[in-house]
Amino acid sequence: MANKTDIKDTIEIPHGIEVMIEPTLIIVKGSKAELKRRITSPKIKITKTNNELHLELKKAAKRDKMMLKTLKAHIKNMINGVQNEFEYHLKICSGHFPITVSFDNGEFIVKNFLGETIPRKKKLQQNVKIEIKGNDIVVKGHDKETTGQAAASIEAITRMTDKDRRRFQDGIFIISKAGKKI
Repeated sequence: MANKTDIKDTIEIPHGIEVMIEPTLIIVKGSKAELKRRITSPKIKITKTNNELHLELKKAAKRDKMMLKTLKAHIKNMINGVQNEFEYHLKICSGHFPITVSFDNGEFIVKNFLGETIPRKKKLQQNVKIEIKGNDIVVKGHDKETTGQAAASIEAITRMTDKDRRRFQDGIFIISKAGKKI
């Protein structure tokens, strides 16, 4: 049988960031944005003192420890997100047919992909900004999850399953994630 131990962890809250804790919700406010996240684990106790958040878990099993570390990472991403925007860079690659992309009213549209006459469309999250500059697409947002999901959805629009990827290298591809080159 696995040992169950008590785990305590702390997160520093930077100056200018306000964190509010409700029974099932964490709200992080900064100068640029406000982010909210639901807490799904009732075993994790979160308390706030001055400029620190304390995460506490009593008699934690391995799965509970994983939940605590995941929640800590989410809170850190929220604190980072209200200070700075997360950026994902994508590249449009078209060797056979010139691809035309646009973003209107929350919908990303890809026209003329592999000579298709019907445009491919994808509805994206409202709190994400998309900039299209020639063959480069920049996806920006304060919430890391929605920004990453929007970039992945754009990449998935041009996914091909019926063609040889060594020959047909057309598509839209993520080239850097949140400041890290791939």
